[in-house]
Amino acid sequence: MKELRVGTFLAPNMKLVYEAITASLGYRLGVPARLVVETNYENCANDLNDVCFVCSLPYVMFQRGGISPSIPVVAPVLSGSRYQGRPIYFSDVIVRSDSGIEAFDQLRGRSWAFNEPMSHSGYGITRFHLVEIGETDGYFGEMIEAGFHETAIRMVADGRVDGSAIDSQVLEVEFHRHPELHDQIRVIDSLGPSTIQPVTITKRFDPDLRTAIQQVLLHLHEDPPMKGVMTRGLIERFVPVDDDSYDDIRTMVDVCEQAGFMELR
Repeated sequence: MKELRVGTFLAPNMKLVYEAITASLGYRLGVPARLVVETNYENCANDLNDVCFVCSLPYVMFQRGGISPSIPVVAPVLSGSRYQGRPIYFSDVIVRSDSGIEAFDQLRGRSWAFNEPMSHSGYGITRFHLVEIGETDGYFGEMIEAGFHETAIRMVADGRVDGSAIDSQVLEVEFHRHPELHDQIRVIDSLGPSTIQPVTITKRFDPDLRTAIQQVLLHLHEDPPMKGVMTRGLIERFVPVDDDSYDDIRTMVDVCEQAGFMELR
């Protein structure tokens, strides 16, 4: 292996953490390693990366379409009691602090920002929630694609939209880095928990190499400098996951498909 290519499809506010993890992987495996910030999920489907930080929804959707180039091997356990020491996360529904909106049902007919349609936390679980409450005939008054969770947060904070569903890890990292957000937005509901995004490894690698990479990731928190870096991203440690770990995401997609509600509206 001439170089380990690591792709991230996740939030920009985690980039420095993923860069440090990539560098540690390369050092411990004895190969050059490079983090690539991806903007096209086709690169995931086309197996361009050796290791991927990827959202669970595209992983599941590609697999449903017969495309399965990689295997989930680990996922992060986040710091905080709400995560129960498990590889889970939430989708926190936020509104502007002074909006007067106190519950999800008050968002009917309001404007809504989502990061992008292949995001489970920003799109998929909201779609599932609307099916659960029987609201599949046009719930939001306006839908705006923000591109990133961080952008959606600011759109709510400055009043451009009324609400959004935000990956709880991304939101907590933003709160830590930008404390002023506590005065600008409120969490009024939490959807989930869901199994958190996996780290996947290409099937091109033989089982021994996949296991070696998995073992590096599982023990990163034992290295004090790396533990400090991971803490800045709210990551306590990585734990093993496999394909079956994402059955909860599959179930949500199945429910939406059966309801004929695959497009959030």
